Amino acid sequence: MTDKKRQIERLFRQHYRAMYRLASILLHDDDESMDIVQDVFARLLESELQLHEATAPTFLLSCVRNQCFNMIRARKIHERAQQLLMLESEISSKPVEDIEAEISTLYQAVADLFPPECREVILLHYRDRLTYREIAERLGVSETTVYRHLNSALSQLRLTLKSNER
Repeated sequence: MTDKKRQIERLFRQHYRAMYRLASILLHDDDESMDIVQDVFARLLESELQLHEATAPTFLLSCVRNQCFNMIRARKIHERAQQLLMLESEISSKPVEDIEAEISTLYQAVADLFPPECREVILLHYRDRLTYREIAERLGVSETTVYRHLNSALSQLRLTLKSNER
């Protein structure tokens, strides 16, 4: 057995529990936690990286943390994609007349926004895809004012659309 393999085997025995515990806390899944820790050591075997005794524990825990965050991020992306697919299938199963009615309701709700600045800000932001700064410059107001108008407009739209659902 090479020196590198011996070193990694020793590190595995010394730090496996702490690494597994961290992964388990972050992922809440025992199997995925074991996989993450094993993956960290497998990558160490494949790499040319030389670990120093003093920094090895911190490095190993950082690797586990980063791998866990990558897994969590992948989960969130997967969940978001599933939600979008469900939404898409829900929309595609609706009759065109219902979708047109919902769009018409939304346009009417935007047209009814008060004060008129709320309507203008929401249209500039969502229709024209302008940033808060660009809207503020165009209207001659502060970015905070733009944020407040947009927040007010969204609140009004939520209320209007919820009342129309009933």
